[in-house]
Order: sequence, then C-alpha cells, then structure tokens
Amino acid sequence: MGLTLQEIAEIVECEVILGEDQLDQSVEHGCAADLMSDVLAFSKPESLLITGLANAQAVRTADIAEVKAIVFVRGKRPNQEAIELARRRQIPLLCTKLFMYEAAGRLYMNKLPSS
Repeated sequence: MGLTLQEIAEIVECEVILGEDQLDQSVEHGCAADLMSDVLAFSKPESLLITGLANAQAVRTADIAEVKAIVFVRGKRPNQEAIELARRRQIPLLCTKLFMYEAAGRLYMNKLPSS
C-alpha cells in the first residue's frame, strides 16, 4: 500500500519542479540518504528517494537504482544539469523546505515503509 506522488507532495509540502503530469504514480517504499552509495545498496526499485544532494549525481543514482521520484529536502533545488537529466530519464523532481528527518517521518507515519 503505497502513496501517490500527489499525496507525497501534500504530506511533505512539496513544490513540483518536474513531473507535474506524473503525480498519479504511486511508490511503495521510501529511501532517505545523502550518500548515493547507500541508495544503491539499500533502496528498492520504484522507491522514493529523499535527499539533500541536489545535483546530477543524485539523478544518475536514482536512474541506476530505478527510483521512481526524488524529493529534495532542506529547501535545496536541483541545478539545471540535474533537471535536464531527470527530464530525459522521466524522473519526477520535488522539493520541500522540511529537513530529511521530518520529511521521512511524515511519510513513514502516512504508511510509506522504508526500502
């Protein structure tokens, strides 16, 4: 029982940067990390990535790990290179002013399990 990206955006007060047309997709798990090696080691395909690493490396890692969408925390916004790469890979990008701990906690409390 996952959450749609629209529900996620509402729960963690996100701005949608890319993928407005994909908000009906659902994710079954969440992964919160700034170390992309942890994402590769511990995330499950089709998960949501919650991170403060707002660059193309996060998008590349998400693509390799088959992550469905990325939420950038702490008010960070991805650079143009990251946005263009996500556009090509069709990975929705969202951002929130919440810290990672609170964003992950809110999603967990709303029944999004960790991956």
